[in-house]
Amino acid sequence: MIDVAHSTDPLLQPFRLGHLTLRNRILSTSHACGLEEDGMPKQRYRAYQEEKARGGIGLIMFGGSSNVAIDSPSVFRQLNVGVDAVIPHLQAMSERVHARGAAIMCQITHLGRRGEADGGARLPTIAPSVVRETLHRSIPKEMDKHDIARVVRGFAEAALRCKEGGLDGIETLAGAHLIGQFLSPQTNRRTDAYGGSLENRCRFGLEVYDAIRAAVGTDFLVGFRFVVDEGHEAGLGFEECTAIAQRFEAAGTLDFFNAIYGRMDTMAGLADDNMPGMASPIAPWLDNAAAFKREVSLPVFHAARIADVSSARHAIREGLIDMVGMTRAHIADPHLVAKLAAGEEARIRPCVGATHCMGAARPACIHNPATGHEAVLPQIIDPAPVRRRVVVVGAGPAGLEAARVCGERGHHVTIFEAAPRAGGQVLLAAEAGWRRDIVGIVDWRVSELDRLGVDLRTGLYAEEADVLAEDPDMVIIATGGIPNLDWLPGSEHVTSAWDILSGAVAVGEDVLVIDGTGRHVALSAAEFCHRKGAAIRFATVDESLATEQAYAERVIWRRWVRANDIPVRFDEMLRSVRAEGNRLVAVTGNELTGETSETEAGQVVYDYGTTPADALYHTLRAASANDGVTDLEALTEGRPQARPESGFALHRIGDAISSRTIHLAVLDALRLCVRF
Repeated sequence: MIDVAHSTDPLLQPFRLGHLTLRNRILSTSHACGLEEDGMPKQRYRAYQEEKARGGIGLIMFGGSSNVAIDSPSVFRQLNVGVDAVIPHLQAMSERVHARGAAIMCQITHLGRRGEADGGARLPTIAPSVVRETLHRSIPKEMDKHDIARVVRGFAEAALRCKEGGLDGIETLAGAHLIGQFLSPQTNRRTDAYGGSLENRCRFGLEVYDAIRAAVGTDFLVGFRFVVDEGHEAGLGFEECTAIAQRFEAAGTLDFFNAIYGRMDTMAGLADDNMPGMASPIAPWLDNAAAFKREVSLPVFHAARIADVSSARHAIREGLIDMVGMTRAHIADPHLVAKLAAGEEARIRPCVGATHCMGAARPACIHNPATGHEAVLPQIIDPAPVRRRVVVVGAGPAGLEAARVCGERGHHVTIFEAAPRAGGQVLLAAEAGWRRDIVGIVDWRVSELDRLGVDLRTGLYAEEADVLAEDPDMVIIATGGIPNLDWLPGSEHVTSAWDILSGAVAVGEDVLVIDGTGRHVALSAAEFCHRKGAAIRFATVDESLATEQAYAERVIWRRWVRANDIPVRFDEMLRSVRAEGNRLVAVTGNELTGETSETEAGQVVYDYGTTPADALYHTLRAASANDGVTDLEALTEGRPQARPESGFALHRIGDAISSRTIHLAVLDALRLCVRF
């Protein structure tokens, strides 16, 4: 264990912020984690935050876009800091986080036009001017002097509730939120004292901070999550943003800036600028934040795809920023700091940038299913009281996770993989150019298996005798699936997306790619074919591209299609394929009209998910003690499966049961194995 007090790692150095000393330079920035209940941070929310404190983080900022007033609706499951009922919940959370040694702050805001008219109390949204937001679609009411006074008061009262809740501070959010809407001439078209000149556009925000500081006093930290450059022609540029920041700094009410870049009022703005994912470079706006820091005197925080310790360390060591936000990195591994302090940097579970945590299941990491479920799924796996023998068949993400968890429990684990390399479908997913980092899901687990002494045998197609020769107490079938094509008339003429991505089938010159799932696979195959020089046409059964993906990924695929002028047809279900000479004819049916159409192509590539490759499972059922039955109630409630008095228990996980996502495959494995 490294002595943190004498560590030379810049990330582990304490930082003085106002009256408070933070134990290190790493923070988790505020985000709408999706765990609120009735607008309150109850048990699941608190457990999620406490785990990061337990893992050693210096500062937790929570409550992404917590609402200060009744006409700022909860459109992405925000907290409600506009009522006194939140105070005891804040007290419970701050006590737990402080007991673990971390500081804690809340972001408070008013959404302004960013709200939705039929959300929350279904009141009109408000804004400095009547300018519609593209993303949330409301047409706001222009605020009058009474609205302005009411909202300023709401900010102050919310900040005081946070102080009474035992927090160390708050920040507000500019960006596309109400304060930022006043700052930007794009959204502020007023001609009164709150519009026009830079001085007037700053007036509302300055009044907010004056009121907050008057309410909370000087022994409570107050910050500003501030856009340093809106990054588009009609928005605020760096120089004007800097001038605005200097006015707020001169007012003497702030303790820090939390620098962000870009716009938030469009889906593309969120995906590209504000919350960049796998298709973006690492730390894309760090230089912008550093340039901003040179223009102000207050401490500057920053977070945007700073997913790895090396980039974070560089940011602090070079003095580019004062505190580095590793928010999604902590969703992947809330014990990141503890591992760093223990000299186990290589053991940190990587954030691969998949943006799964920004989807409907947020804050769930694509390969850490315990995040957000800490009450039933532990982040730290305890050793089992009795060591047993476990055989895992299949080394895709589900099988690797099962072997890892059983290894952490101390069991003797053998894992068989038919392919020459572990990874399964993840290796195919990495063939899409911008998704190459997803292979980190595999690489991290293989490294962990090596550390744990798990016997990983690749290039071995396991049969019943191989499994039984290990004399197992539990057998886990994680053999995945095979492309689901046999039901399709003319399937012999169809190339699976898998065969394209793996290189098993060469790419033709004229390719029709059809998506039957809304997942990444068909689009990845289309992108792969395009890189190989093929002429691509694309069809999908859904009404839009990549329907099952998080919004950031949908934006990336939509942009790729547009940038490369790929013809796309929507609502088309593949019904059959036939050969005509040396060409193929794909027959599709329109889901809206029922009309059929025929498309000629040199090659038809299709994805319709998978069917289980479960022959070994069925072979082993008769020899198993449980006939291969998994107790679903025990699985979902966090209880162990019943252990047979003799023989072995048999279970299936991942795509060996049904075609699903990486996250759900890994969840199967963790839930099954964590208490075996």
